[in-house]
Amino acid sequence: MNKREFLKSAAAVSSFALLPNATWAFGPNKKLRTAHIGVGNMGAADLEAISSHKSVDVVALCDVDSINLAKAHKLHPGARVFFDYRTMLVEMGEQIDAVIVSTPDHTHAPASIMAMEMDKPVYCQKPLTHYVEESRKMNQLAKEKNLVTQMGIQVHSFYDYRLATHLIQSGIIGKVHTVHAWSPKSWGYNGPEPEGEDPVPPQLDWNLWLGTSKKRPYKEGYYHPGNWRKLLDYGCGTLGDMGVHIFDTPYNALNLDVPLTIKNECREPNGFGYPENNTVTYEFPGTEYTAKNLKWIWYDGPGMPPAHEDLILPGAKPTAGKKQKSDSVEDKISLDAGVAGEGQLPDQGAMFIGKKGRLLLPHFMQLPKKIVRGKYVDISDEIAEVSQKFGLGEPVRNYESEGPKHYHQFVDACLGKGETSAPFSYASRLTETILLGVIAGRFPNQTLHWDAEAAKFSEEEANQYLGDEYRDF
Repeated sequence: MNKREFLKSAAAVSSFALLPNATWAFGPNKKLRTAHIGVGNMGAADLEAISSHKSVDVVALCDVDSINLAKAHKLHPGARVFFDYRTMLVEMGEQIDAVIVSTPDHTHAPASIMAMEMDKPVYCQKPLTHYVEESRKMNQLAKEKNLVTQMGIQVHSFYDYRLATHLIQSGIIGKVHTVHAWSPKSWGYNGPEPEGEDPVPPQLDWNLWLGTSKKRPYKEGYYHPGNWRKLLDYGCGTLGDMGVHIFDTPYNALNLDVPLTIKNECREPNGFGYPENNTVTYEFPGTEYTAKNLKWIWYDGPGMPPAHEDLILPGAKPTAGKKQKSDSVEDKISLDAGVAGEGQLPDQGAMFIGKKGRLLLPHFMQLPKKIVRGKYVDISDEIAEVSQKFGLGEPVRNYESEGPKHYHQFVDACLGKGETSAPFSYASRLTETILLGVIAGRFPNQTLHWDAEAAKFSEEEANQYLGDEYRDF
């Protein structure tokens, strides 16, 4: 079944359940009735955060794993439970106001698109989709139907990331020409495809877990519940996991669109798992906050990021070795490639390189730091000014209080109170950028050229990975 047939089928079976736009004129005591697709692991966290809003009534729960479903149902005994999201959406269409999708990546688009075809607002976990074509389709649907949408990048609504966005846009380091971003996580797999088949756990519906992806025999320890991110057919590697979070603030702050070129330095593809180490270099067209062009380098996997002069912090202990040329214009610190000492880089984060210095943004819940000529610069006045101007309040270091904000923003928007900050119009572009880097991993050390208007690569062989046929399950 191709995507067009899937969409037609979804629209046909759900046509009787469409809600007129007038139903969104909620009264002051109206509850938002939510349906949750995927309630284990991250889905359990999403369920907890959404349901913590006082105006939410959880009416439906869906998961392909009966253990996950039982745990969620114990917390929300009044909700109906389902294994198949299609059955849930059809049977409960008129009783659902909004849908939360917290499944593995390959099911994000099929589940979200069906809900959106039924005029349901959707909160979908990151990355928005598994394929570029799906991201564009979801953005188009949200626009055509004027739906409230939000991608699950919770830190987007955290104080430090909002602060960094406003600081960059205020010109604190001038026009930015380079961004380095990194994570040592390794959602990759360099080994062989497993052979044979194991019994499917009794609590798991393997066919429904596979969903629209190709049929494959179950093998314990490779797919459900946690290793699917490593595999081509289901996840998007470290770039699609931590990359979305760490890309988000620089991408948003610099008002970027999709890139012009992409190059991934990694191992040769093995047809099954993502590389365990990736260095992805993007070139973006300039914006009002950047130089004429922007260079963006992403590093993931064990040992990342490598030594680079742009990443040396004040207090780092220099070591003997060859010097690396800095990309900075005025921040010429001219140190040897150093090892971590007092100036230890955060395990995950981003570094903006601008004409007036550098800005380090650790991941997560730490204030950004400005560096000029190898020394930290006090920016407390700038932070106070930006916080007051944009109503950011005081710095918050409590995940329990910060975590639900992004979710509650979605609920409030569904109830007609404000807007979401990561709607699919934004999330689709960010996800497309991420996915282009993922695709580049199939063509190691080759520069791919992206035509955003035509939505295709100049390198024809890469276009086959922009989408895939949906399995009829």
